[in-house]
Amino acid sequence: MLVQVFKTNVDQAETAALLAASLLGNPEVRCVNFDLDDCDRVLRIELNTPAFDRGVVINLLRKEGFACEKLI
Repeated sequence: MLVQVFKTNVDQAETAALLAASLLGNPEVRCVNFDLDDCDRVLRIELNTPAFDRGVVINLLRKEGFACEKLI
C-alpha cells in the first residue's frame, strides 16, 4: 500500500466529503481521509499504484479554491 499525505486548508466535513468523493472517482485511489482536527488539515490518500500523479490531487483542490501541498 502506498500513501500520499498533503497539507490543506479544508475546514468543513461536508467539503471534505465532497472532495473525497471526487478523488475516489480515480481508479488509482483506494481510500481518502481528511484529518480536520490536525493543524495541517491533513489529507491522506491510499493508492493502488505507485505511478499516481500527485498533481491530480493538488490541482483538484486548488480548482475548488483550497490550498494543497505534499507533506511526505
